[in-house]
Amino acid sequence: MKISEFQNIIKEIYYEKDKKRGIDGTFRWMIEEIGELARSIKKKDKKKQEEEIADVFAWLCSIANLLDVDVEKCSKEKYFKTCPRCKKIKCECKE
Repeated sequence: MKISEFQNIIKEIYYEKDKKRGIDGTFRWMIEEIGELARSIKKKDKKKQEEEIADVFAWLCSIANLLDVDVEKCSKEKYFKTCPRCKKIKCECKE
């Protein structure tokens, strides 16, 4: 599945609820999911990590839908084949 296909599925399922909740409320939900991902990483729970990564990505797509941003397009434009900062295929940026 392409990222754009996933984003469209999320839009079909959740856009109306997300629109009513608004960008701030939707963003807060994503932050809550990021916290759940952090806890799953700390616990080293692989199954929960996979679930939470999927949730964070879904909420990110919801926010993108509210902002009318194409996740696939903007990601490809920024990260296609090289690091956007050092322009290398394998990042050589200092941390």
